[in-house]
Amino acid sequence: MIDNRHGKIDAYNLPITAMCDRKFGIGADGVIVIELHETVDFNMIYFNPDGSQSFCGNGSRCAVAFAKSLDLISSETTFLSTDGLHEASISNSIVALKMHDVSDVVTHGDAFELNTGSPHYIEFVDDVSTIEIVEQAQKIRYNDTYKDAGINVNFVEQEQSALKIRTYERGVENETLSCGTGVTAAVLANAFKEKKVGTKMSTQVHVEGGELKVEFTSTDNGFEDIYLIGPAKKTFEGTIEI
Repeated sequence: MIDNRHGKIDAYNLPITAMCDRKFGIGADGVIVIELHETVDFNMIYFNPDGSQSFCGNGSRCAVAFAKSLDLISSETTFLSTDGLHEASISNSIVALKMHDVSDVVTHGDAFELNTGSPHYIEFVDDVSTIEIVEQAQKIRYNDTYKDAGINVNFVEQEQSALKIRTYERGVENETLSCGTGVTAAVLANAFKEKKVGTKMSTQVHVEGGELKVEFTSTDNGFEDIYLIGPAKKTFEGTIEI
């Protein structure tokens, strides 16, 4: 997370890959730069470790918490991200991020493809703990359909009323401990699979990095009022010469 409110750095010329390197850099699954914006509270720029840009759900929640720590916002905010404007609220450490509506769910046999700000491939399995995730995910991520643009791959296990999810992220090219857009996509794919249509629904999700919740409304035309909800915790701060 980088505070660039004063415009001292060019976000698009940062050594992203070197900064994300876990042996010789800071070590991260991505870099987020916060900048001032004329019409909304702030602009969030997100980079994957390979330097590519995308929308990041969990990163956006962290950006909201960061903006609050900088006194840019109070309890509610509107900010700009890679996929457009987002609204969010923060109470204590819990951030609720409003996602964009989702109308298209593409089926691939028993698997699903959705775009929740980033593209996701969803496959339901009996036990996510037994999946050789990098090997299995790369067969999908690098096949002829997805190898150019890339896609995130999620393996999902139904656990009573909750879901367990493991995600392989493009741009990271590895498993990450939590992916907000992937969690959202998995919850919506599950609702689509179960043909759930009706009032506001909520699904608890267990990921390797902790607990998240997705609230949404399922309609005949897709999914609306989608919120990704979970904690955002500061772990450390420091300086780096670049």
